[in-house]
Amino acid sequence: MLTTDFSGPDRALETIARALDERRSLVLTRARYNREATENALIVNLANVVSVRVATNDSETSGQYL
Repeated sequence: MLTTDFSGPDRALETIARALDERRSLVLTRARYNREATENALIVNLANVVSVRVATNDSETSGQYL
């Protein structure tokens, strides 16, 4: 999943950690899945998330990230 909802990796990690602590879902308004062309709103149920990787660069070899 790719998103431009955060200004940078630090902000993304802070928001994800807060949502995990508060046991709530993460709502993204500018996200796309698997490098699709369109952006959509997306709700991530963090109870089902095993790991999260935050990066500033995207490439075919880096895999998906949030």
